[in-house]
Amino acid sequence: MNILLTGGAGYIGSHTAVVLSEAGHEVVLLDNFCNSKKSVLEPLKQILGKALPYVEGDIRDTALVTKTLQDFKIDAVIHFAGLKAVGESVEKPIEYYANNVQGTISLLEAMKSTNVKTLVFSSSATVYGDPQYLPIDEDHPTSATNAYGRSKLHIEEMLKDVANSGAEWKIICLRYFNPVGAHESGLIGENPNGIPNNLTPYIAQVITGKLLNLNIYGNDYPTIDGTGVRDYIHVMDLAEGHKAAISRKDNLNNFNVINLGTGKGYSVLNIVEEYQKMTNKKIKCKVVARRAGDIAECYSSVEKAKKSLGWEAKRDLHEMCKSSIKYLNLKKLK
Repeated sequence: MNILLTGGAGYIGSHTAVVLSEAGHEVVLLDNFCNSKKSVLEPLKQILGKALPYVEGDIRDTALVTKTLQDFKIDAVIHFAGLKAVGESVEKPIEYYANNVQGTISLLEAMKSTNVKTLVFSSSATVYGDPQYLPIDEDHPTSATNAYGRSKLHIEEMLKDVANSGAEWKIICLRYFNPVGAHESGLIGENPNGIPNNLTPYIAQVITGKLLNLNIYGNDYPTIDGTGVRDYIHVMDLAEGHKAAISRKDNLNNFNVINLGTGKGYSVLNIVEEYQKMTNKKIKCKVVARRAGDIAECYSSVEKAKKSLGWEAKRDLHEMCKSSIKYLNLKKLK
């Protein structure tokens, strides 16, 4: 298949590009590089042995997206593009709705006009809000606690309406838990612009001395050690989940929501301890106030992904940390 990845140069997009390309699909990247780097294209070429075609632009440019779909004869779209930081979304809700919701409407308009009716959407476990029970399955009530989560939830509701508008639509919303790790080569990994909002790249910058300490946003949650507990999933497992969704699409309903996680929860301090063991370095931590929109504990039920996609996560926390350290070490050498 010819598959367009919006936000394809980003963290999850680039790893998914590798998995799909290696499976024989023709992959095209569309990215405005607002939270990614064009430099990722070279390591992608090294991994795959070929350059991936890319288009630089914003998904809100409907004419550009339409032309891209036509020029590359796209069969399906995987939609990663969007802003994704919980804390920032509380401070900048307008930007989040403009990028995430408006951007998706633009993409859907382009897809409709070019008769591309297969879409895999990069959703998030934040749509569940504060969990009413654990593990969280796909029937758990949705109630996002921040603008980022609400933007994802609003998009899902739009996509459900679109899927119900015609039998030719096939839409799969993959609700991610917390992606970490890097490609086994160490050539690509999580490398956000500016100060990271996610835990593991923040730890990486503390390890390398770029940042003085790790801010822990609250240590008084009702969890095993007082710090937030999350379901961390290796980015390569996540990428393989997208391949499974594309492969199984003909066996799915018009509209689908599926969790991608491991079904296990790790606290912030669990992650810190694992990195300290692997690097033999002390990670200086500073407890600060809780972050607006954060919750205490969140981990997934994985049964639907197993049944619907024939997929489950294979890599453990050790592999997640090991791969990210390899990426970090290779990046330091350059």
